[in-house]
Amino acid sequence: MQLTIATWNINSLRLRQELLHSLVSGLAPDVICLQETKVPDELFPEAIAGATGFPHVLKRGMKGYNGVAILSRVPLTLAENTPDWCGKTDCRHISAQLETGGAPLTVHNFYVPAGGDIPDRTQNEKFGHKLDFLAEVRAHFAAYPPQRAVLVGDLNIAPLEHDVWSHKQLLGVVSHTPVEVEALNAWMSEGFTDAVRHFVPPEQKLYTWWSYRNRDWAASNRGRRLDHIWVTRELVPGLKSYNILREARDWAQPSDHVPVAITLTA
Repeated sequence: MQLTIATWNINSLRLRQELLHSLVSGLAPDVICLQETKVPDELFPEAIAGATGFPHVLKRGMKGYNGVAILSRVPLTLAENTPDWCGKTDCRHISAQLETGGAPLTVHNFYVPAGGDIPDRTQNEKFGHKLDFLAEVRAHFAAYPPQRAVLVGDLNIAPLEHDVWSHKQLLGVVSHTPVEVEALNAWMSEGFTDAVRHFVPPEQKLYTWWSYRNRDWAASNRGRRLDHIWVTRELVPGLKSYNILREARDWAQPSDHVPVAITLTA
């Protein structure tokens, strides 16, 4: 089966739900993974999923913060044994098995903690939480090696030099510090390949996020690649293409993130 899987930090589903029509037009996905839905499950606007052609919906949300969801054209089953990372029950991960006609395909949708502003766990509890989260997920996948899996989400780290507008200036900024990059790479090494960089060489600039603080985001182009799609190694030969929907940053009331998608034969 050929699948297109998209990921997007929508930054409030109820505020931006109508933009899903534009995402579907731009990427024609079979699966949409959303982060920062910011809505408890009982208030999730499931009608928008049906209106955009996604009858299968899984969600894990809370009021005002975090929240993840998977919308799918393909039947899927919730993975019930998802860990409660750092014991916080804060709706940062949901996973499911997709029916592909053969062996199931597991999709992991993550929203990694942003980590606050100070890259020092002794001064910033949020940064400590981020590092602990990364250590826990790495240990989990080391203990349970992934197979036929796609991992997507806002991982809140730009790991490569050209995943940020200025490597030199952002080395001390949360999302690009060496300790975060090392932790993210250690997680990825537990069986995953960076699917987007499979197509785009590391020396090429590549961003998925532009701050709201930039009045003209396109002109300044001070971006970071915070949104990722990884695949397990046996899926790499099936990778067909990728798409970063950069124009989404100019949609009405946009998220500061743009959708990212890959197409693969699973």
